[in-house]
Amino acid sequence: MSVLDLVREDLRDFGGYSSARSAKLQGDIWLNANESAWANPGDADASCRRYPDPQPQALRERLASLYGCQPEQLLIGRGSDEAIDLLVRALCVPGRDAVLYTPPVFGMYAVSARLQNAPALEVPLLDSNAGLVPDIDAIIATAKQGNAKLVFLCSPSNPGGLSIPLQQVQSVAEALRGQALVVVDEAYGEFADEPSATTLMDRFDNIAVLRTLSKAHALAAARIGSVIADAALIAVLRCCQAPYPIPTPCSALALSGLDDAALAQTRARIATVRSERSRLCIALSAQRGVRHVYASDANFLLVRFSDAEAAFQALLQAGVVVRDQRAAPQLQDALRITLGTPEQNDRVLDALASLELTA
Repeated sequence: MSVLDLVREDLRDFGGYSSARSAKLQGDIWLNANESAWANPGDADASCRRYPDPQPQALRERLASLYGCQPEQLLIGRGSDEAIDLLVRALCVPGRDAVLYTPPVFGMYAVSARLQNAPALEVPLLDSNAGLVPDIDAIIATAKQGNAKLVFLCSPSNPGGLSIPLQQVQSVAEALRGQALVVVDEAYGEFADEPSATTLMDRFDNIAVLRTLSKAHALAAARIGSVIADAALIAVLRCCQAPYPIPTPCSALALSGLDDAALAQTRARIATVRSERSRLCIALSAQRGVRHVYASDANFLLVRFSDAEAAFQALLQAGVVVRDQRAAPQLQDALRITLGTPEQNDRVLDALASLELTA
């Protein structure tokens, strides 16, 4: 069985829209896309009057090298959000094929499922001594019983913070081979020690991996995300994608942000984040009013408070904005705190210490 058998039947031979840039034509006068012959006065280098390459080859090759895959196994999109949406639309027949995810978790899996009218299967994370961890046996059983076509595993989990061991990812992929695509969202993978699930793809064509430049690479506004999967599935997803997903300035910025010098600086900043993660975890755990600080492999800490509202307001008064998680399942007393610079993290600790003094 091929991974293409998981694609919606009506899309397996879908050609998608053929844009003016899809045809590999050569010339020096381009009159095939109804673009302006003149650059906009605000376009200093005249790079924006032409439609961009749908999949910029230089960027695709650079990302493939970064993530350890072949260029044909990688599709660039508007952040991981577009990749999630493409996967749900391409694989799930509305009203029939389900999407499984593990709350509390990144909300776009549920949003994309609802927009596609795909049944949603929720298998809550288990609050264990190790942290918030997936219930692998329940994931497999629920996926089989509920006709899941897509299983999203967030590793490291957002907002839980923990990575999923590769052996567990393999177990899910093996159990659901022929039924479901297992999508491992590695948005925070640069901050973790666990190897990428791309290392399993040679043996399991029903594994896909999501990556992004928004977190460790500090390019959130550029909106550059990638889905890595079997090359045949990538080709299908490309046919389902809008014609020109990657703006030329964003592509150029991403290439510049991935050169050797930039990557060296990114690695140094990741090391700082990891060091600060340990420091802040210890310091927060010692503060009165903090119930629990979850272990994290990401660039944030999930923290339970005896009075989360007071903590949230104290941080706001200090000019520090954190993510309120109290509406998420199981997290009625929790805030998610992104790790900033050492100075920013000190402000977090000072704000919460001042709250402790007035308690």
